[in-house]
Amino acid sequence: MDWVQTVVLAIIQGLTEFLPVSSSAHLILPSQLLGWEDQGLAFDVGVHMGTLAAVVIYFRQDITNMLVAFFASLNGVRSVDGRVAWFVIFATIPALIFGFMLNDIVDQYGRSILVIAATTLIFGALLWWADISRKEVKPLEEITLRDAITIGLAQAVALIPGTSRSGITITAALMLGFTRQAAARFSFLLSIPVILAAGSFKSLELLQTATATQWEMVIGGALVSALSALACIHYFLKLLDRTGMLPFVIYRLCLGVFLLGVYFYVPVNA
Repeated sequence: MDWVQTVVLAIIQGLTEFLPVSSSAHLILPSQLLGWEDQGLAFDVGVHMGTLAAVVIYFRQDITNMLVAFFASLNGVRSVDGRVAWFVIFATIPALIFGFMLNDIVDQYGRSILVIAATTLIFGALLWWADISRKEVKPLEEITLRDAITIGLAQAVALIPGTSRSGITITAALMLGFTRQAAARFSFLLSIPVILAAGSFKSLELLQTATATQWEMVIGGALVSALSALACIHYFLKLLDRTGMLPFVIYRLCLGVFLLGVYFYVPVNA
């Protein structure tokens, strides 16, 4: 890797981790379309830790309140923050289970341009339908265990590249009647244990390999991904009620059609 690739890939990771457009798909595409070499496991871990740092920093007050309330709940003290904390845990379980069971299968069969194009189009259309048909009556404070499990099961589908973890969880939350802000906020909070688990798993893989690592690229990528993710979260939440999901739906549909064109008409190894 060179610094241009490092910065580009880190920005892609930082922006697409929290936008409903699929970070995994966008990180796969440069190698598929531009012939870039795989960025390597260490870099992948670095940029994921960068995005994790960003969401923790941005929601630091919420996380602090939830942690305090969570430990208080162990002593029988009930609160909204404590309930949300428990539901984040419950909603994370499906992704962990399916991720552990299907990781190798997804890596082997799910990283082709055709798969990415199909999921980009299908789940983009579903996001559009969920947004235009939303009722927007429920704040996050009214989340139930059933809501959390449903969103968690939807999150597990995001193992397939092109689906978008944030996109599918926001879609599920909108379909359950949550406001856009509540859907996005829960999606971002839900990303914390998932990114942490994925980063930990990849770190264990990294420790078992003996490949040379460009640590300056890894550290630089982590910093760039953290900064771009912070900006992304801030402006996404700020503009969400004004723009809705339509800009992301249009982008996904255009990207999906473009990828289908690449798959069928351009000689690319998929």
